[in-house]
Order: sequence, then structure tokens, then C-alpha cells
Amino acid sequence: MTEQHEHAAISDGAHQDGPTPSSGIAVIAKDAVPNPGFPPERPRVTDLDPKAEKAQERRIIALFFVSIIGSIAAIVLYIVFPIIPGDMHSVRNNTMFVGAAIALALLAVGVGVVHWSKALMHGHDLVEERHETRGSEPTRQRAAEIFTEANEESGFTRRRLLRNTLITAAVVSPLPGVVLLRDLAPMADPVPLLKHTMWEKGMRLTRDPSGTPIRAADVTLGSAFHVIPEGLNELPHGKLEEKAKAAVLLMRLKPEDLHITPGRETWSFDGIVAYSKICTHVGCPVALYEQQTHHLLCPCHQSQFDITHEARVIFGPAKRALPQLPIAVDEEGYLVAQSDFTEPVGPSFWERVL
Repeated sequence: MTEQHEHAAISDGAHQDGPTPSSGIAVIAKDAVPNPGFPPERPRVTDLDPKAEKAQERRIIALFFVSIIGSIAAIVLYIVFPIIPGDMHSVRNNTMFVGAAIALALLAVGVGVVHWSKALMHGHDLVEERHETRGSEPTRQRAAEIFTEANEESGFTRRRLLRNTLITAAVVSPLPGVVLLRDLAPMADPVPLLKHTMWEKGMRLTRDPSGTPIRAADVTLGSAFHVIPEGLNELPHGKLEEKAKAAVLLMRLKPEDLHITPGRETWSFDGIVAYSKICTHVGCPVALYEQQTHHLLCPCHQSQFDITHEARVIFGPAKRALPQLPIAVDEEGYLVAQSDFTEPVGPSFWERVL
């Protein structure tokens, strides 16, 4: 009984003085170690000796000049050591010299920027406290002052030659990439190359990749064939380029399921239709065919095309229907093209004319 009364007295006292904190609550110890702060800043040689500062500035400028020379050298070497088709020695020389020049340009500008920050900019430590998205006006004013101070400390506006060589090196460094990428384009006008494909009147439709001609009787209801033009496999060169434009998907539906616009009544044969396999969004291969819904699906960005309505877009980022290839049947029962596509295949481009 005595222990019970004593326990009740302790409980009453706890209620009078306030709730007893749970043992699971974190409590800041009174004897916590105080924040020591940052160590004092140690001035560098460039902070104490103006001559050393000037010498470091000259070294950085030299690095930026090396970067400029490397970028220009990459362009010159790309012309001096051209890639000759079939000559692997020329490929090795071009890759080695151009790659070394580009590496020199990027390495020099990178080392120069890092050396600038290490040798000439102040190296004191900073702490950025977390705050709301928009600070108070004094905070915003102080932020502007910090930018001004950083500008003065870095000497970006004061050291003109240093600044100008950095800007020049940064501007010149992308030029080798521009030259290399531009050289990938065909020498001929690309607009006719994009407007026309290998298909022509009377050319048979063949299976991809075997090149076997396709009879109309072979195309059963609900089937889908990946098609290439006849003779594509025999091309001595440019096979992939031609296939990238001329690839076709062939399907057979019930004739009554097709909704044909005026002028296209003769473009199909007994429910057999052929459409470009190249998506009108960014040129991915549209190769997934749903037999029940008669929808074509592009696996890249999920554009969907309705075959019953002339491959019009029903979902996704594509904006144009797939171009239709007019087809017919020759005397031997093989499927043939009536002509080339009547509009450019693939994604849109600036010079495209419907």
C-alpha cells in the first residue's frame, strides 16, 4: 500500500509540473559542442603577390589560346585527312588526328577555367541557408550584392583579355562538331531525296528481308507483311538509305471495312492495302499491327494509325497519316506498285510540300 501511495504521489506531481517527455523524443543536450565555424582563410601567393597573380593570368590566357588553336586544327585536319570510302587507313588517320585536336581544345578550356577558379578567384567557404522560393527584399538585395562581389572577385569584367579568350575558346570549340555533322549530309539537294523513294510503276512488292515476290493470294485476311521494293537487295550501295524510305507494311482487311476517299478507289486490291512503314512523327518503324482493331502502333512514341480510315492518326504525337502506296496485281498474280508515294514519307521537314 505504501508503494502504491508513493507512486500516486509521483504521478500527481508529474501532472502538476507538466507531462513527462517520452524516452523516444530527441532532446538537445545542454552541453552540445558549439559550431566551430569555418577555419580562417589562408591567402594564396596570388593574393599576396601581384606579379604571381599576373603570371597565373598569362598561363590561363595561354590555355584558352591553346583551346582555340585545337578547335581550328580539328577543322583543318578533318579536311587534310579526309575519309576515303573503303580505305580503313584514312579512317584511322581522320579519327586519330581530329579526335586528338578536339580533345586538346576541350581539355585546354576545361583546365583553364578550373585553374582560373583556383588561382585567381577567392577561395573562402560559403554556407547557403535553406529558404523559401522567394526571399525577403533584404535577402534579394544581398543576393544581388553577392553576384556583384563575385564578379569583382573573379575579375571577369576587369580582366578583359582573360574574359575575351575564354569567350572565344567557348565559341570556337563547337565549330569542329558543326563541320563534322554538316559533312554527313548528302552533297546533292536533300529535298528530292526525301520526296522520292525507290518505288516505281510495275515494281513488285517483295518480302523483307528475303526479297521474295508476294502474290495477292498469299495475303490472307488479318495478315501483315513487311515489304521492300523488288531489287533492293541487289543494290551495290545505298541499300539501307533506300530501305529507310521505301519500307512498307502490307495488310488485308475486309473490303467493306475500308473507308476510301474519292480518288483512291484503285489504290488497293480486294482489301489489300500498303502503307509506309516510316512514322510521320520522327521516322521510327511502325511495325506493330493489331488485327482486331486494324490499328498500327509506333513503338517509339505510341502514335496509332487507323488502317480502316487510310492510316489516319488516332493517338499520339504524329500529325499526319501514313502515306499510302498505290498497288495493283500483274498478269502473274503478284502485287506491284502503281507508282511511287504521292507525298513525302517520314517526318515533316522545312521544304516539304504536300
